[in-house]
Amino acid sequence: MFPTFEVVPAVDMQDGQVVQLVGGERGTEKTYGDPVVAAKRWVEAGARTLHLVDLDGAFEGERENADAIDAVLEAVDDDVDVQLGGGIRTAEDAISLLERGVDRVILGTAAVENPDIVAEISDEYADSVLVSLDAKDGEVVVSGWTEGTGLDPAEAAQRYADLGAAGILFTDVDVEGQLEGVRTDPVARLVDAVDIPVIASGGVATVEDVLALAEAGAAAVVVGSALYEGEFTLEAAQNAVDER
Repeated sequence: MFPTFEVVPAVDMQDGQVVQLVGGERGTEKTYGDPVVAAKRWVEAGARTLHLVDLDGAFEGERENADAIDAVLEAVDDDVDVQLGGGIRTAEDAISLLERGVDRVILGTAAVENPDIVAEISDEYADSVLVSLDAKDGEVVVSGWTEGTGLDPAEAAQRYADLGAAGILFTDVDVEGQLEGVRTDPVARLVDAVDIPVIASGGVATVEDVLALAEAGAAAVVVGSALYEGEFTLEAAQNAVDER
């Protein structure tokens, strides 16, 4: 997973459409059309991995965009990795998705409420679980970023690494979707805490932000708003990292 640094486009779905939220707040979304069209666009632009999120599932606890997700899986080639999060609450849900062609499942609320689910899935499908640690004011938050847990991101990351997580997806909710730049210190702290890949997300506005996260030690960065708003292209960002 991520042998070299990757820029990973986000395809966040709400009511069957691609959206981007500001700070994880419902009601702030901007809509960008059909998920299949978006996925094909990013693959044609060179994406090696797609990051899919069922936002309705994240907020409501049940996956609501299954049809759109299935359509994306059918539309992209097998050599493009697909990682999916949002509303995956049980090991059975996760394993069903992995059997249908998802390469990695992303667990947030489920992993916090039942950490052993990480080991349960990983024992059957090695290197298939990313644990999503979304932080607001330095605290891991769950349920669509609406509930605090009291967990420190670095300490939580160590626990999940021990349970067999293949990587940590770290979202800096305080800057998510704002196009105002990234904060590298929280990412570097996580990178220092674990020996598994850390995928960064939140706040990317420029190619320089992408480079900063790569320098902080992240294995990849998930980018949403900046790509959809045309702040830079996927090709430009990936080329800049490759040419470091």
